[in-house]
Amino acid sequence: MREAIALLAIVFVPMLVEARRAARNERVQRARGGVEPPGDVYNVMRLAYPAVFLAMIGEGVWRAAYAASPFRNARMAAAGFVLFILAKSLKWWAIVSLGRSWTFRVIVVPDDAPVTSGPYAWLRHPNYVAVAFELVAVALMCGARVTGPAGTLLFGALMLRRIAVENPALARRQSLNER
Repeated sequence: MREAIALLAIVFVPMLVEARRAARNERVQRARGGVEPPGDVYNVMRLAYPAVFLAMIGEGVWRAAYAASPFRNARMAAAGFVLFILAKSLKWWAIVSLGRSWTFRVIVVPDDAPVTSGPYAWLRHPNYVAVAFELVAVALMCGARVTGPAGTLLFGALMLRRIAVENPALARRQSLNER
């Protein structure tokens, strides 16, 4: 049970820090004239993101109590922890690179130039790559053989839908800036 509590802290404390930063940046972006494009899946994502982690940790607790104990599989847990640290590092590199533009919501400020520094020099959506690796990492850490792959696929589909909303919105902003 101590492992589960530690994992809850490892996952949810940074998530709360990110939520505070996102909320502050959302207010700033809206004050600067930022608008949300239609069709975003944010309302589903804001529930699904923590729920997937909770489901994986819950499966880990269940397996520890009733099945083979994944929390005691030190190699998988260590690999997951290293992957989680790497994923969070990539995510925070993206957050810092975007500065006040980073939010949980897709908010486009008409006069902003696209960010092409930091991880954005190499990846179009480094934050989403980091989130995918966070999910895989937690599944490894707690041995979530069912909810890990299922949750990662579910949330991956949500991220693809979000990218389908975000990319055209950013492209419209860029075409307006070039006029």
